[in-house]
Amino acid sequence: MKLVTVTITTSRPGSIIGKGGQEVDKLKEELKKITGKDIQINIFEIKRPELDAPLVAASIARQIENRISYRRAIKMAIAATMRMNAEGIKIQISGRLNGAEMARNESYKEGRIPLSTFRADIDYATDEAHTTYGRMGIKVWIMKGEVYGKRELSPLVGMTKKNLSGGSSASKEGNSDAKRARRKK
Repeated sequence: MKLVTVTITTSRPGSIIGKGGQEVDKLKEELKKITGKDIQINIFEIKRPELDAPLVAASIARQIENRISYRRAIKMAIAATMRMNAEGIKIQISGRLNGAEMARNESYKEGRIPLSTFRADIDYATDEAHTTYGRMGIKVWIMKGEVYGKRELSPLVGMTKKNLSGGSSASKEGNSDAKRARRKK
């Protein structure tokens, strides 16, 4: 029998594991019935959920669905994220804000979010809040810092000068001899 590995990333692993691992065992049994294969469940904890864009977006969406003012939810999320030493956060919300007849967009930003910089470590996520007035879209950008030397962004990584110039080394030597001969004339 083959093994199916399920990886769950959560900010609260205790709610998934349950008392003595009962919830995980139930989940394994249900998945085993569906797939007919053995199941291995890996649960990873997100240590700082305030710096995880999908969790921040979901949190704002749930608060709006529970009739908390969108401005208050956004400002609380921004404050919590900046307290966790993020370099910047930007939140955009669009839809029928406060039940207005005309839909609009509003953006809230604190710190810096350089969207044109490759080395910026920016986490991005979207979510939707379903209200009685319709859907409200939420976009979240969180800048955690800058990436220095972790990865090379150039498409020419790992290529030597021989590989880049093309052709064989013998033909290059022949070309240089021909150039020298032309210069002497």
